[in-house]
Amino acid sequence: MMRKQTNTLLSALAFAFASAVVSVPSMLVATDAVAQEQKASEKKTRRVPTLRGKVYEQLARAQTAADEAGNVEEAIAILKEVEDKSSSMNAYEKAMMYNFFGFIYYNNEDYAKALESFAKVVEQQPIPEKFEMTTLFSLAQLHLMQGNYDETITYLERWESLNAGPIPVKNKVIKAQAYYQNKQYEQASTWISEAVADHEAEGMLPDEGWLILQRAIFYELKQPEKVKDVLIKMVKLFDEPKYWIQLAGMYGELGEERKQLAIMETAYQRGFVETSADIFNMAQLYYYHRVPYKGAKLMEQAMNEGVLEKNLRNLKFLGQSWSLAKEQDKAIPVMMQAAELSEDGELDAQLAQILLNEERFDDAIAAADRAVEKGDLRNPGLVYLIKGMALYNKKQYALALNQLAEAEKHQKSRAMAQQWKQFVQGEKRQADAIAQELGAS
Repeated sequence: MMRKQTNTLLSALAFAFASAVVSVPSMLVATDAVAQEQKASEKKTRRVPTLRGKVYEQLARAQTAADEAGNVEEAIAILKEVEDKSSSMNAYEKAMMYNFFGFIYYNNEDYAKALESFAKVVEQQPIPEKFEMTTLFSLAQLHLMQGNYDETITYLERWESLNAGPIPVKNKVIKAQAYYQNKQYEQASTWISEAVADHEAEGMLPDEGWLILQRAIFYELKQPEKVKDVLIKMVKLFDEPKYWIQLAGMYGELGEERKQLAIMETAYQRGFVETSADIFNMAQLYYYHRVPYKGAKLMEQAMNEGVLEKNLRNLKFLGQSWSLAKEQDKAIPVMMQAAELSEDGELDAQLAQILLNEERFDDAIAAADRAVEKGDLRNPGLVYLIKGMALYNKKQYALALNQLAEAEKHQKSRAMAQQWKQFVQGEKRQADAIAQELGAS
């Protein structure tokens, strides 16, 4: 029962990971001096042509139109004029032009054209390596944002081929997200685990979104122990109510119900158990662990506060909890409310049994009659047996024997009905004998 709740509880917890925030770098406006400086810094790896002044002036004009005048159409028109003369431009100048195109389209939320333009940037060679890497990373982010996960991975791998040092954590996270969305969970697990480990090795706390993603990946891989470990970390780092509830659910999934209850009780004491679903689940845990009184009190309070609806399911379970707690005076009125809402006679049959045990024989007979009238009983003979026993206690032996005869017709209640029949017949004979003797005297 606990595991099903967790699956439900947790089916929803498997798609809630945070997407990477796509942050495209601010537009580069390179002067001749900046271009020369970039060229000098890249001299060891590439020989890169310069950005000539006349080309820069046209690009700057486009930027002014876009930034200061807010005229995107004019900016694009200026850039198209530059593009018409691209045959006379070197690779670096073309790359800068397409870079400007890309940023203008991006800021105008035309992401398809932005992607097309940025892709043209890295087609131009040679260009400064840092410029190429920055653009490749932006392309990876934009493709992730657009749901193009294979392209995201491709551009990140191109970035890695140019990178001389270790792969940064942010790259690993984006790669993990792309693999996750592609349902390639093993690869996603490798990259997100590396990202979290690298960040922690530097003495830094992992981002909450990374752990949400890692938890979702482990869940898809059906690795509940690892899901639990991530949730323990999330509880410690972020102390969010939802993580406490989810951690309790995972302990249930793993069959560690005592820990599940302990976590839920802690969450409740801290005011984290607030929703009707969480309250009902906690009441079920109390019932499962044979402490139904706590569960019943919890449900009763939630119903009085309007948090938990007084519907058939909730009233039935509340009545059962009070009954198991041997609080029959509280169980009976709740069971009566539940039985009124039920279309079959099963709850009336249960109520009849409780009323019989409480020696409320008239009420037991009335509940049994309602059960028979509604029907759809799992053990119809039991209702006749209860009614026969109630009539016996009222010393209505003939009527009791009639009901026991009905109970005898059903296999599940036949043996007990026959035993009671013999007993009631004996009591009837004795009562008749006494009555006859008193009458004769």
